[in-house]
Order: sequence, then C-alpha cells, then structure tokens
Amino acid sequence: MTQDIEQADGRPDHASDTDPAGRARGERGERRYRFLVAGYALSSYGTFLNMVALNLFVYETTGRALAMGLFMAVRLGSGFVAGLIAGGLLARFAAKSLMLWTNVAQAAVMLLLVFAPGGMRTAALMAVSVVVGACGTLFMVALRSSIPEMVGDDRRPWANSLSITGRSLAMVAGFASAGVVVSLVGYTAAFVVDMATFVICAVTVALLPIPGGGGGKDARPDSEGDSGRGAEEKRRTGRWRRPGAFLASAAVPGLGLMVVLRSVDAFGSSSHNAALPVHSAALDAAHPAVFVSAFWCLWALGNVAAQQVIQRYVRRTGRTVGAPGFGYGTCLMSGAFILAFAGFPWAATTVIALVAGAADGLTEVSYTSHLQTLPADLRGHAFGLSATVENLGFGVGMILVAAALDRYSPLTVVGWSHGVAVVVAVVFLIRVTRTRGRTGVPAARSGADRGGPVR
Repeated sequence: MTQDIEQADGRPDHASDTDPAGRARGERGERRYRFLVAGYALSSYGTFLNMVALNLFVYETTGRALAMGLFMAVRLGSGFVAGLIAGGLLARFAAKSLMLWTNVAQAAVMLLLVFAPGGMRTAALMAVSVVVGACGTLFMVALRSSIPEMVGDDRRPWANSLSITGRSLAMVAGFASAGVVVSLVGYTAAFVVDMATFVICAVTVALLPIPGGGGGKDARPDSEGDSGRGAEEKRRTGRWRRPGAFLASAAVPGLGLMVVLRSVDAFGSSSHNAALPVHSAALDAAHPAVFVSAFWCLWALGNVAAQQVIQRYVRRTGRTVGAPGFGYGTCLMSGAFILAFAGFPWAATTVIALVAGAADGLTEVSYTSHLQTLPADLRGHAFGLSATVENLGFGVGMILVAAALDRYSPLTVVGWSHGVAVVVAVVFLIRVTRTRGRTGVPAARSGADRGGPVR
C-alpha cells in the first residue's frame, strides 16, 4: 500500500533513479511517447481543420443550416455510445490495437468521402460523422488510460501536459488554416490532408510498443494465466463483470462528483463555443471571424504556458497538482469565460483569454492525472464514463444554448451556463476539503493532493 501511495503522489521512483537499466527504459519510453504525441498532434490538426471544412461542406451540399446541427448531433451521439463501450473494448483488446484501427477507420471513411459520387455524398457525410465521433473518443480513452504503462506513474503529469500542449497547438493551427486551405485548394484537398494525418498517426502507433488494454494483459503463457475450464469461465463471466466495473469506476470515492463536474464543465463549454461567433459578429459585423480567431489563439497560448508551468512544478517538487486543482481550475476558467463576454477593452480581454486557456490546461491535467491513478482494470471504464458524460453535457448544451441565444445575450447565456459549473466546482472543493479533514492527513500528504484515490 505504501508503495502505491508514493507512486500515486507523483514522486519519482527512487529505485528506478538508482538503476541505470531502469533509467534507460524510462528515457526510451519518453522518446517513444514524444513520437506518439507528434503523430497525435498531427491527426488533431486534421480533425480541427475538418471541423470547419466539413461543416461548410455540409451546408454547401444540403443548403440547410439544420443539416449542420444534425451532423454535429450524430458525431456527438457516436462519441457518447463509444464512451459506453470503451472500457469493455480495452478489457478485451490491447490499447495499441484500438489506437491503430481507430486511425485506420477514420482515414478510410475520409477516403470514402473523397471518392463518393454526388448522389451519395449525404450518406458519406453521415458515415464520416459516425466514424469520426466514435473513433475519436475510443482513441482518446485508449491513449489516456495507457499513459501510466507507457511512461510510468511518476511521469503522468508530464505526459498529460505534453499531449494537451500538442492538441492545443493543433487546434489553433487547424482553425486558423481551415479558411485558407478551403479557399485556396478546396474541400477535397482539405479532406485528403485530414486523411493523411490519420494515416501518419496510425503509422506512428504501429511502430511503437504501446502497453495497456486487455490484449496486453492476456498475452502471457498459459502457465501464468488461466487455462482449460478456468479460462472458459473467465471469458464467460467477463461479459457480466464489465458493466459492474463500469459502475465501480463511478463509485470510487470522490470520482463520481468529479465526473459530474466534468459533465457540467462540458455544458459550460458548449455555451462559449456557440456564443463566441455571435459575440464576435456583434463586435465587428464586417469581420466576424477576427474576435473568434484571436480569442482561441490567446486561449491556446495560455494553455501551453500553463503546461510548461505544471511540468516545472512537478519536476521541482515531485508532486502533482492534485484533485483540488481541478476544482480551482474550473472556477477560474468559468469565471474567465464569463468575463470574456462582458465587453472589456481588448487589453483586458487578452488577459482574460490567456487566463481561460491556462485554467483550462490546469483542469485537463489534474482531471486526467487523477483518473490515471485508478487500477488498470477500472481505468478504461472510468475514461469511457468520462467521455460519455462529456459528450452528453456538450451535446445537450449545444441544443439548449442555441435556443437560448435567440432570446438572450451571449453574456447572459454564458453566465448562467458557466455559473452552474462554478457552483458544482465549489461543492466538489468542499467535498475534497472535508475528506481531507476526516482522514486527519495534512494537506501536503492527503489523497486528493496525491492526485488520485487510495486503492
């Protein structure tokens, strides 16, 4: 138990520090992980590029704004369903297999869209929506749940920060270049670029030894595992254990409320995503994209800066930001997004956007690192549950916010949506504080500050 707690604390494993072979394995693991993140960032660029290109293409193909909403709804619904089954798939297959084939599937469906005849484009678009939504969720769950095996418990915060940094930069590059790519070379070229990024990411995954998942645990000699009737019994009962493991991941002390906060946070995110174009058009009707582009670029800079600070903090202190960082970060992030619509001068809005990005980065690292402290058999189910509630919160939010923006100002809609997130975050922080008080453990040594629940 003591050993598990020290590793969950984010402190370096001293045995590996004094073992040259262990250090060499750790360095190789980190190099491989950097290579994987590069491929992931490239595929993320293609994803964000197509988020713009596909929406425009859907509108041009169908001529109806409702079709764009349906396209997004199908995408989010597919991600919702994928989150429900992600834990079971990880219990059955290796994480590497899931990460590889989800990229292959996305590349294949983009190729289908490129060569689809005119009469089949609507059906091809729906296929793209389903596959991209489901496979994107499965890839993310497989990646995050296998990080502890790839880099070790003591390097989880660094690994999470690196992947979040890559995704943030890819988001800005994808959004910023989408208009240029579509205008200069057209939709087909944008789809080919996206397909190429998925292929490159698949190659990256295929070249790396990525542990994690059921396939990796089951790949052992018969003498070490179950055989004969015992193996058959394990396979037969495994189908019944997976729903229990899914529910057990939600029953971990404090995790249920944490996942609820994540869902409410996703609901708040839908409000500012929908309200930003409306607010930007009100500021400058002639150039409605200026404020949106500038805001997201500043947000990404704040996010990247936060990752650098977190990495240096973990390296200097040997500790993670802990579960409370998720609550405090949510409060700061929601407050910043509310202020972004208050009509402050550009100088103040610049600072607000940077703060929003930094707080968003803090919540992402804290939340992901916390879930990664769960035992391996529950980790995939927990990330699947998280992806499900995130898609649900964001999808429901987009519907409600779109309706509310027809009657209320962006500031009012965002204020109410993110205000709910602040209230739930405060409840979460009170829960964490009371838990630490009941255990009688000092704040510097509490389970929450260690970044995860004690087994």
